[in-house]
Amino acid sequence: MIIGVIGTICSGHDTFGRILEGKGFVKYSLSDAIRQLMKDEGIEINRKNMQDFADEFRKSRGAGILADLVVGRLNGCGNYVVESLRNPYEVYSFRRREGFYLLMIDASPEVRFGRLLARARDNDDPKTFEEFLKLEEKDFGIGQPAYGQQQLECFKMADKKIMNDGDLEEFNNKIDLFLEEIKCK
Repeated sequence: MIIGVIGTICSGHDTFGRILEGKGFVKYSLSDAIRQLMKDEGIEINRKNMQDFADEFRKSRGAGILADLVVGRLNGCGNYVVESLRNPYEVYSFRRREGFYLLMIDASPEVRFGRLLARARDNDDPKTFEEFLKLEEKDFGIGQPAYGQQQLECFKMADKKIMNDGDLEEFNNKIDLFLEEIKCK
């Protein structure tokens, strides 16, 4: 089984991947693939550079190329979780594989902005709620080319959506229910 997980900024989609990894899933991240490519080329890794690099990479090699790189690593049977799909063509690459399921994780913008401030991870993270909402516009695909970030289109393709407005225990319970629903042990 391959579970693709998509979500809004700080919704918990990365946490979902780590939780499934703890349950024996092999985890891949398209963002990690981008980071490695950037590292190989000596490009500074930050949100803007990652978005720009990924957009140019998709433009020059096809909108599904990042997913194709990961799909090529999946061998035979097993349970996989794949994070950071941001373009419909990346979803299409995985949909060609049997047993693919696309899950969207979301939370209210206020909860997600609070998580972003609490993680204090990136110097380029937004500092105000208005900046946070503006940042999401690019992720969502507003004003972006077809090969760029197109998360709103990916969200429409999801097989299921989980709201993650609560604490980690509640999220874990929702994940367990989800896995039971799709009969994944």
